[in-house]
Amino acid sequence: MRPGVISVPKSLTLAEVTRRLVEEEVHALFVSDDDGAVIGVISDIDLLAGEWLFTDEGSLNVMRAITAAELMSTPVSSVEISEPLEGVAKRMRREDIHRLLVTDHSQPVGVVSVSDIVGALGAQKVVRRTVREVMSSVIVTCRLETLLRAVARGMSERHSRSVVVVDAKGAPRGIITGSDLLEFAGDGKIEGVTAADVMHDPVTISPDDNLRAAANMMIRQHRHRLLVVDPGDPGATPLGLISTSDIMHEMAQPGSAWQT
Repeated sequence: MRPGVISVPKSLTLAEVTRRLVEEEVHALFVSDDDGAVIGVISDIDLLAGEWLFTDEGSLNVMRAITAAELMSTPVSSVEISEPLEGVAKRMRREDIHRLLVTDHSQPVGVVSVSDIVGALGAQKVVRRTVREVMSSVIVTCRLETLLRAVARGMSERHSRSVVVVDAKGAPRGIITGSDLLEFAGDGKIEGVTAADVMHDPVTISPDDNLRAAANMMIRQHRHRLLVVDPGDPGATPLGLISTSDIMHEMAQPGSAWQT
């Protein structure tokens, strides 16, 4: 758990929410009412669906007027501080959520996220499965020349947090995540920007590495996902992606290192 709760007032505009996400280096912010009580949560994925990624003035004006209260998700999922970590992992998987507000006798005291659980997994002595067994072999890809607006639309439609950028031969050249798109929210500067302009180098891992190695690499590199490639031919078509969510799902499985 990370102590403390980062929140924003419900009246904050989406452009201001975007700036706070970048400044705090987080994927979501809690939304509070006038009395400071937490009433919702707003994430980078929520922002990806915004029509500010289009360039017509009408869409931009609409989005500029929207506040955190209008886009936030409710109710806020919470867990008591005494809940065992394996129970938290199971609940995240069951409810398909990435973070929980941690409370102590109903008072907010912190946040626990998928990344926190993966960090704990990295400290475990026994991990029984490999990256190959847990990774997602279905990945969303785009070409270097794909317009960023189309990338954002594809991520939103497919509920994907990342897109792998490939060249004409299918070789991986970079990766784009929801966080990479935040700087384009609200300012209309997305016109003409391509995937190649925004992508960053992916962090890669072998399919035969174990989950502890994957978790440790995520922690060291501050990444939520790793590109799985053949170590003998890293320029070939990617084999898949492994994310913090994939590892968390494995932790919740009967027979995993956390459940025995």
